[in-house]
Amino acid sequence: MLLASAAFRRGPSCASATAAFRQRTSPRFLSSASTSDDDKSNGEDAPDASPAEIDKTLATGDSSASSDATDSSSETSDVPPIKDAKPSESAASAAKNSAAEQPGWLNTISLRPSEVTEQLDRHIVGQASAKRAVAIAMRNRWRRRQLPPALLKEVTPRNVLMIGPTGCGKTEVARRMAKLSDAPFLKVEATKFTEVGYHGRDVDQIVRDLMDVSMALTKKRQMEKLREEAKLFVEDRILDLLVGPEFSGTKGQRESFRGMLEEGLLENQELEVDVPENLGASGGKDGDGAVLAFGGDSNSMSAQAIADMMKKLGSMGGSRRGGGGMSGPPVEKKKMPISEAREVILEIEIEKMMEKVDLKKEAVAAAEESGIVFIDEIDKICSSRDYNSKSADASAEGVQRDLLPLVEGTTISTKYGNVDTDYMLFIGSGAFHAVKPSDMLPELQGRLPIRVELQGLTEDDLYKILTEPEANLVVQQIELIKTEGVTLTFDDDALREIAKLAAHLNRTVENIGARRLHTVMERIMEEISFQAAEMDKDSEVTVTKALVKERLSDIMTTSDLSKYIL
Repeated sequence: MLLASAAFRRGPSCASATAAFRQRTSPRFLSSASTSDDDKSNGEDAPDASPAEIDKTLATGDSSASSDATDSSSETSDVPPIKDAKPSESAASAAKNSAAEQPGWLNTISLRPSEVTEQLDRHIVGQASAKRAVAIAMRNRWRRRQLPPALLKEVTPRNVLMIGPTGCGKTEVARRMAKLSDAPFLKVEATKFTEVGYHGRDVDQIVRDLMDVSMALTKKRQMEKLREEAKLFVEDRILDLLVGPEFSGTKGQRESFRGMLEEGLLENQELEVDVPENLGASGGKDGDGAVLAFGGDSNSMSAQAIADMMKKLGSMGGSRRGGGGMSGPPVEKKKMPISEAREVILEIEIEKMMEKVDLKKEAVAAAEESGIVFIDEIDKICSSRDYNSKSADASAEGVQRDLLPLVEGTTISTKYGNVDTDYMLFIGSGAFHAVKPSDMLPELQGRLPIRVELQGLTEDDLYKILTEPEANLVVQQIELIKTEGVTLTFDDDALREIAKLAAHLNRTVENIGARRLHTVMERIMEEISFQAAEMDKDSEVTVTKALVKERLSDIMTTSDLSKYIL
C-alpha cells in the first residue's frame, strides 16, 4: 500500500499531462489554464497570476512535457485535421477529464460559438439570434481569461436582454447554456423580490443563492478528483476492521484476507463501521440548522461564525454521544456487509481528504469569474410610462433600482465571505406584452446592452419541436407507454395536425407558445394512457389524424366562443 501511495505521488505532473493532451487532442475544446501539483499544494501562498501567464508557463513547460507532447504529436501526424468535424462525445469527455485536473473556476470548458449553437440545436428549435448571442457571451468569458493582467480587470461581461413571447424558448436557451458551460448558474424570477425596506426577499439573495450553487459544484468537482486516490485506502480500511491495524503483528493473516477480499469471497461478511452522523448532509456539516434554531440568518457572515462554533461544540460532544473524539464529528456504529461498506468507507475517506481543500475560496472564485444569473420575467417589474401615476407595488421599479448596483458590480456579504459581482454574467428575459423595453429604468437598460428578439412560433416550428429535439414530446410519450408493454406510434400526418391545431389555439385563445403542445398532447393521450395498463402485452396503438381531430373536436368548437364569455 505504501508503495502504491508512493507511486501515485511520483506520477506525471498535471502540467505534463495537460501539455501532452493539448498536443494530441482536437483544438475544439479549449480549457483556460492548469497548474502543477506543486502549485496546488502552495496555492494559498502563491501570488496571483493571470490565466494568460499560466498558459505561457505551460507553453514553455519542462523538458519531459515537451518530449511527451512531441512524441504524441509525431505519432498522430498522419491524422487529418478535424476542424470541420462535428464534436464527438469521446472528445468532449476527454476534454472534461483533462479540465478536471485544473483548480477552481479555471476548469470551465469553453466551446467555440459554432459548437455551442450546434449543441443548442439538439434541444431547441429556431431562435438562431438568441443562440448566437449566448454562444458569443460564453466564448467571451474564455477570451477574457486569456488577456494580460493589466487588461483583465478592465473587461466586463456584456449582459444580455432576451425579448420574446412566452413559450418561445428564452428560459430553455439559458438552461442548456448552463449545462454546456459547467459554470455556477442560477435562474430567478424577478417578481419574487421586493424593494429594500419591505417584507420579502431583496436582490442580494440572488448572489447568496448563486454561492450555494457554486459551493455544491465545487464540492462535487473536488470529490470526483479525490475519488480515485481515496479508493486506494478503502481496501486497507476494510482489512483494519477485519483483522486489526497493519502493524499489529497479523501480517500473514492480513494478506490471506486480502486475497479473499480481492476474489470477492467476503462480500457478505458483516462489518461494524463508524459512520459520521453528517455524512453526505451539507446542512448538518455547515451547522445551518443550529443557527436557524436561534432565529439567525444562515447567509450572514456572523451566522457562519456561530455555525462554526456550534460545529466545534458538536464535535466535542461527539465523544460523549458516540465516540467521535475531541476532533471529529459524532459517529454512529452501523453493521453492514462489505459490499455496502465499501462505498460508505469511500465516502468517509473522501470527506477526510476534503478537509484539506479550501472549498470556500475556490467556490467564491468560481462564482465571481464564471457565475451566470438568469433573471426571468424582468418585464413584470416594469410599469408603463404612458401615465403619470406611480405604482405602489413593492415588486416594481424599486426592485429595478436595487438591481442596478448588482448588475453594474458590487460586493455582497455571504456566509462564504464577500463576493464581487463585477464579472458575473446577467441575462434578463421578458415577454414585454404590456410594457416596452424602453419602460425600464434607463440605467438598467444601459447595463443590458445586448438586445435579442425571439420570434413567435409558427405551425412549422411547432412541428419541428414535435420531431427534431432528442427528447421531444413524441419520444417521451412512446417511451412512457412502452413501460406497459404497449407499442405506440404516431403517423406523420397526425403530427402535422397536432402542430396545426396548436398554432390555431395560440392564435384564437392565447399565445402560450410551445407549452400549447403539452395541452394538446395530453388531451390526445388521456384515453390511451388510462387504458394502457389494461392492454395485452405487445399491443400496438397508432395515433392517426382522425384520432387527433376526434379528441380535439370539443376544444375547437368551444374556443371560438370563449372570447365572448364575460
